[in-house]
Amino acid sequence: MFASLLSLLQVLFLMIPEGVQPQPSPSPSGAVPTHLNVGPRTQGGTLQSSSEGTETPWAVPGTSTVGPNVVTPSAPGNGTVDVFPVLPICVCDLTPGTCDINCCCDKDCYLLHPRTVFSFCLPGSVRSSSWVCVDNSLIFRSNSPFPSRVFMDSNGIKQFCVHVNNSKLNYFQKLQKVNATNFQALATEFGGESFTSTFQTPSPPPFYRAGDPILTYFPKWSIISLLRQPAGVGAGGLCAESNPAGFLESESTTCARFFENLTDSCTLEPALNAASYYNFTVLKVPRGVSDLQNTKFQVPVTLVSQAGPPLLAGNTCQNVVSKVVYEIETNGTFGIQKVSVSFEQTNLTVKPSTSLQQHFIIRFRAFQQNTAAALSGPRSGNPGYIVGKPLLALSGGIKHSMTLLQSQGDGTCSVKRHEVQFGVNAISGCKLRLERVDCSRLQQKIYQTLDGGPRPEHVAIFGNADPAQKEEWTRILSRNCNVSARHCTSCCVIPVSLEIQILWAYIGLQSNPQAHVLRTRFLYQCQSMQDSQQETEVSLTTVVTFVDVTQKPEPPRGQPRVDWKLPFDFFFPFKVAFSRVDSQKGSVSPILTLCLLLLGVLNLETK
Repeated sequence: MFASLLSLLQVLFLMIPEGVQPQPSPSPSGAVPTHLNVGPRTQGGTLQSSSEGTETPWAVPGTSTVGPNVVTPSAPGNGTVDVFPVLPICVCDLTPGTCDINCCCDKDCYLLHPRTVFSFCLPGSVRSSSWVCVDNSLIFRSNSPFPSRVFMDSNGIKQFCVHVNNSKLNYFQKLQKVNATNFQALATEFGGESFTSTFQTPSPPPFYRAGDPILTYFPKWSIISLLRQPAGVGAGGLCAESNPAGFLESESTTCARFFENLTDSCTLEPALNAASYYNFTVLKVPRGVSDLQNTKFQVPVTLVSQAGPPLLAGNTCQNVVSKVVYEIETNGTFGIQKVSVSFEQTNLTVKPSTSLQQHFIIRFRAFQQNTAAALSGPRSGNPGYIVGKPLLALSGGIKHSMTLLQSQGDGTCSVKRHEVQFGVNAISGCKLRLERVDCSRLQQKIYQTLDGGPRPEHVAIFGNADPAQKEEWTRILSRNCNVSARHCTSCCVIPVSLEIQILWAYIGLQSNPQAHVLRTRFLYQCQSMQDSQQETEVSLTTVVTFVDVTQKPEPPRGQPRVDWKLPFDFFFPFKVAFSRVDSQKGSVSPILTLCLLLLGVLNLETK
């Protein structure tokens, strides 16, 4: 803050008429940049440019920490000029070859003025800047080496602002080396809970935003509804029908249904009939509600796989829907362009308390997406991970999301698994029933259940890691159970719990930090069991823990401190100057020279 004040003092030399007192300017809200550069004021009162060939100033001031006369104008409200320069790394560009909504630096959007299209810019998609401002009426001449601009606040008051070269926005964090030796020490030092809450954004009427519910229309009954994605609630994972699908949010849910009398429910229950999942149209944009007779705002649901209606044949209910997959293609603010649905069906035996587990998947993709971009798969960040995105793993050279256990409605382990989301601690469990097998096969089966198939070998360091680039992946540290149990000859040691520990940290600029994974470790907890049991039921648990080991860097240069001491003869030149003033009554030029000299010395001390 002290350096910024000195820079501001060096900018302006005030010439105030008698009787006029300088007034601190209020902080303008919604300031609009003008085309005037502050320079020498002519007799007519016009402003002239004081610098030639200087770099273009950053037009929107950011936050600053300078004294009471500092203002922080915000972005222009009219949106006629795009004042955000393009960033060299666009962290919110998550979909290759497609324009990501509200990502102002995404070159795939081909927008000269992003803020005229997007309602806001995502964090990290615009540059940060630091400005120091005073009332423009106080400025006579500016000889600042920094870029300067005149802004006008909402009250019509002009503010003169100087763009300060704040080096704190350009810190670079060096990487930490993590290995098996110091892993536990870092996990203990930086470990802690990191659960976060979620929130929903309001939906505008003209077009869908990410997370908005998708509107559907039933022409037969003239009813407006929402595209729903049933989800499991409660300990039993019962299906909740009131869960709306979010726009651009690809999700996979699983829930269970229980039937007391399947004989009646087989043909009467809409959830078992495939027709109830496509007998409607989807509105391209929300404004289609105002004109339901206009079919150009409606998209029919295309049936990809053939699905017959439920049929009760003897003691079996046939053609019951067990899986629903929606594929939705979007085109930015033009909304939804195509919707397709596919089914998987099964047969249920009619008996008391029959249960059915259903899976619902909704995927979003860009309309007419480039084939090469589609094959590359979505990113979890660019380059740094984004909280909530899948943690990428590598098994046998194939990239996939790391997963953990998921249970069915009755508590047994399901073939479906939860994705491990970056930065989100999680715990899950289920029961695994196995017939009697030898100890080695039992261990192998349980290891595969905990790992979700082949054990992941590497974890992506960044969210945009390429499987072909081995340096972008880090090997997973793993520790298995002992093969044999101690003090027991007829026992089998099996794993019952897997703890996945991920050490991560922020690197790069403090104004645009990037999250990356340092190291991952698999820890298995084991217990012994008798090898003579006919049937085995094992309770398995998976725990995921993310540990932030970011170390904040030291400032690149020291700041003034109160304990600094001056040399004993520091004031000697000032005493000599004042003694000359006493001999030259009425002369103020030595005092002015002395003040300028002192200002220059203090400025050198701060550099």
